[in-house]
Amino acid sequence: MNTQFNPTEQQVISFTRPDDWHLHLRDGAAMQSVLSDTARCFARAIIMPNLNPPVINTEQAAAYRERILAAVPDEMEFEPLMTLYLTDTTSPDEIVCARNNGFIHAVKLYPAGATTHSTAGVTDISRCYTTLAKMEALDMPLLVHGEVVDPVIDIFDREKIFIDRVLLPLTQRFPGLRIVFEHITTREAVDFVQTTSGKIAATITPHHLLLNRNALLVGGLRPHHYCLPVLKREIHRQALIEAATSGNPRFFLGTDSAPHPVPLKESACGCAGIYSAHAAIEFYASVFEQTGRLDRLEAFASFHGADFYRLPRNRDYITLIRQPWKIPEQLEFADSKLVPLGAGDCLNWKLVT
Repeated sequence: MNTQFNPTEQQVISFTRPDDWHLHLRDGAAMQSVLSDTARCFARAIIMPNLNPPVINTEQAAAYRERILAAVPDEMEFEPLMTLYLTDTTSPDEIVCARNNGFIHAVKLYPAGATTHSTAGVTDISRCYTTLAKMEALDMPLLVHGEVVDPVIDIFDREKIFIDRVLLPLTQRFPGLRIVFEHITTREAVDFVQTTSGKIAATITPHHLLLNRNALLVGGLRPHHYCLPVLKREIHRQALIEAATSGNPRFFLGTDSAPHPVPLKESACGCAGIYSAHAAIEFYASVFEQTGRLDRLEAFASFHGADFYRLPRNRDYITLIRQPWKIPEQLEFADSKLVPLGAGDCLNWKLVT
């Protein structure tokens, strides 16, 4: 364990540089606005492919990767870990190409209509069985947005029903397929990961650790707290906190940081997504400190994800200091603004850059 505590009035924590195993960077000017927030802290990040249009093949992933690398500030080092967007027609040959290329690290399953830019997603998982078999054979991980889109299912139950209808049968049909159950939100998801094979892991976001559904609905509708999967009851938040801070290597950091301009959030049909990259590691540190398990933050943020993806752990370090600071009310975002998670609030931890 490399976490170090300085027993002075100003506490200092240094630990292995973390990675973000679930990130939305957007593209173009929007990407230019947010990339440095991630790169200042994280060495690597799994990049979501749900652009518009989506990244569905190796050639498109290569081009997107080059655009990201070109946007990294000169004084920063950052490696984008690319993914492909799974569709009903993704071929096994495309998986072979992606695996041979070396820079594509996973394939993302979006059920069609489940979240932002998911209209091109999978309409019936059985249509992908041949492709999933190839992924299993080549040890290519599948990243899952775990919600059903059946309109008769209550939105607060979509993750739970997905486990029964889709995820459990998938693990039984493809027992060798590594799966990341992304941005889990429920006690049922925690239980599923804990009780299934070591091929299943999960990412946990800072906003699902910090907020329950009261933050979305009490005192008025809070559009900047709207995300998918939607925030759940307090019993589920507590289950996520216990999982994240437990030391179980099958739970690891994935921010799902997803920037949207203010006009698209504050509208009659607001976009789903919460932006957390501006203070992601500070948010996680606050949660781990509140549980008295700050010594477990390094493993959750820096070890578990790298080990599951079978990538080397980072060799450099970051430092957090106990220094209260106020999160801005808004941040620049292309030609607009965005409202970040915790806007106007104070945090006690600050990343030294």
